[in-house]
Amino acid sequence: MARVLIVGCGCRGRLLARALRERGHAVRGTTRDPSRAAEIEAAGAEAWVGDPDRIGTLTYALDGVTILCWLMGSARGSDEQLAALHGTRLQMLLERTIDTTVRGLVYEAAGSVDPALLDAGAETVRAACTKSEIPNALLDADPDDAEAWRDRALARVEELLAFAR
Repeated sequence: MARVLIVGCGCRGRLLARALRERGHAVRGTTRDPSRAAEIEAAGAEAWVGDPDRIGTLTYALDGVTILCWLMGSARGSDEQLAALHGTRLQMLLERTIDTTVRGLVYEAAGSVDPALLDAGAETVRAACTKSEIPNALLDADPDDAEAWRDRALARVEELLAFAR
């Protein structure tokens, strides 16, 4: 059994959380809004209130985590906020994973966010994970097809867990 951290545990994140729990994994899901914690817990995940715009709020959420899922492909915010989520904030989180138990990272590279930002984020992940020797996988499934997205996300997590064993 592994612990998976889902940063951005909205509707699709909760679908993934349920599927991971069915496979016996421990799941921790983040939300910016404390009133959404019950929805995450109903999906079988431990709720963590943390804001990906403030990476320090996620630091302790990494405790005991094997796989980190950065599910920000359909995040909402200003152009500047989205650029930071897929740029400087993502880079900062990746730097913090070096001295943790994280052994794999799934990056959501498809969604409503500008494809150029998602491509840049994917390159940031590849570069940082190459340097830190942490395996990574891109989640490029269409988020409008929730079941296919969940299945692809689950497959990406399982692929990374195979490396971590």
